Amino acid sequence: MTTAIKPRKKILATSLSLALSTALIVSCAQVWAAQKMPFVTGSGGAVATINEHASQSAIDILNRGGNAVDAAVAAAATLGVTDPFSCGIGGGGFMLIYLAKENRFVTLDHRETAPAGFRSDAFMRNGKAIAWEDAVNSGMAVGVPGTVRGWDEALTRYGRMSFKQVLAPAIQVAQKGFAITPIFHHLNQGAVDKFARYTSSSALYLHEGKALPVGFHFKNPDLAKTYRLIAQAGVNGFYRGPVAQRLLQTVNQPPVKDGVQVVAGNMSSADLQNYEARWRLPVRSSYRGLDLVSMGLPSSGGITVAEALNIMENFDTKGMSRQQIEHLYLEAARLAFADRNAYLGDPEFVDVPVTGLLDKAYAKQRAALILTDVAMSRKQAAAAGDPYAFQNDPSITLRPQAATAKSAIPLQEERKHTTHLTVSDKEGNIVAYTYTIEDWGGNGMVVPGYGFLLNNELTDFDFTPPHPNVPEAGKRPRSSIAPFIAMKNGKPVFTIGSPGGATIITTVLQSIVNHVDMMMPMVQAIAAPRLSERNLATTQVEPHFINSAQATGLARLGHAWQLDEGDPEIGAANALVFNADGSVTAVSETQRHGVGSAKVQKKAH
Repeated sequence: MTTAIKPRKKILATSLSLALSTALIVSCAQVWAAQKMPFVTGSGGAVATINEHASQSAIDILNRGGNAVDAAVAAAATLGVTDPFSCGIGGGGFMLIYLAKENRFVTLDHRETAPAGFRSDAFMRNGKAIAWEDAVNSGMAVGVPGTVRGWDEALTRYGRMSFKQVLAPAIQVAQKGFAITPIFHHLNQGAVDKFARYTSSSALYLHEGKALPVGFHFKNPDLAKTYRLIAQAGVNGFYRGPVAQRLLQTVNQPPVKDGVQVVAGNMSSADLQNYEARWRLPVRSSYRGLDLVSMGLPSSGGITVAEALNIMENFDTKGMSRQQIEHLYLEAARLAFADRNAYLGDPEFVDVPVTGLLDKAYAKQRAALILTDVAMSRKQAAAAGDPYAFQNDPSITLRPQAATAKSAIPLQEERKHTTHLTVSDKEGNIVAYTYTIEDWGGNGMVVPGYGFLLNNELTDFDFTPPHPNVPEAGKRPRSSIAPFIAMKNGKPVFTIGSPGGATIITTVLQSIVNHVDMMMPMVQAIAAPRLSERNLATTQVEPHFINSAQATGLARLGHAWQLDEGDPEIGAANALVFNADGSVTAVSETQRHGVGSAKVQKKAH
């Protein structure tokens, strides 16, 4: 059997065009990449982000006596300046914190919420879902931002420093500026049509209707001003006062250019002032002798990765070839995604069978569906299982109907643009943090005078009911964010996370399998070609995988592939590895996203 390669949307004009465009990005990025160190080993604190300025901000805070929480917020704020198309204070995220002294984990949900005036049929017209492009380019797509509230909660409870101290590095970068890199330009270019709709966005990110060129010295004094207001007034500097007023005006009266029409939102000052970050119980699981801790709902990432690993644990991978292990990984991901899509949503609105989904006996039942020598049919979606039998809870009276293979509901596409960072300090505290504004450039609207983009997170809802992730007022859309920390004998072993929409789940899952089952060093585990199986007819892969020996072998088992020419890279992972000798290795991307930045307080010699 030969590999089937299917286009996605307007994908795959030709393989040559893809190769050429990729080569241009890579060659242009080499000058900048040479200045970065994507992996390094040392002692003291460590950080891995996708940007050199952000990693340096974290190190600066650690060197000034801050802890991992302080440094994580400093890095995140800096990424809001240097990587504004992926993240910022106009969005939200999920933070996983390990408190070494207490040997305790806490998880912080500061996911965006639907405003109180949001309608469940907001994305429907005449009984049908509206086009995604119409939804994202609107005030209606904006969820109430949670990032600033989340930062405040983390700093207040577990940090040592004030907003003024941790925002100082980001303010400096925004004020002084930096030379635009090839990856910044590339992402800017991809959002040109979106930014061109709005006066404020065009003024900040476009020049004569085009993306700012590579090498252009970019500054964002308006964002520096916003950070100063937050530094002075705390959360009230964002959720009340002039920033809040202008944010609401932007959502409800979008700053469109003449002749442009977009759907306005319906967000109130009460929505902003009443927003709450949530401290949630972490998701706990185990895999081949490791204790794993991750984020719970409304992010589906931790549960889905854990279920897939539970399924894989039923197979002895020792002595298996890479092809055999990857086959099992793809099949396990397929089954876990079937359950994710059928059951997971905001736990404040949906009764989710988490205990059953994470039960080892349930995983054994699901694993029995996997054959080692042939892939499950891709002619129809894999059916969800019945985890309720493993809940040990006879009180359940109403169960959501699990989708069958034939009736599986097509879900709203979850865009892939986010950022992940991870930080540790000399005391052993760890933060794994993923935050986002959803699509590249969010909903495209820069808040005039304050320099930050708004999110389009409400498009993460599935527009068409019935479904656990349908839109509701006050509800948090389901996320795929999956920061993980692995422990053994009560000590940290590694942490891993990635951006990428629904591909976050598969990137984290594959990286863990690569590292644990294939015994790849973490830098290789992250650098390996990615395969993202999400219970679709084809598996999304990266270009350099297509002609590999694994691709040929897996195709013989019945697997088929698709490329996304518009966005060929899958994820941008960052990790820390805690070595047996007490040192720590910070690991970022060696090729993707312009190459990441890893730093330690003291390098190993």
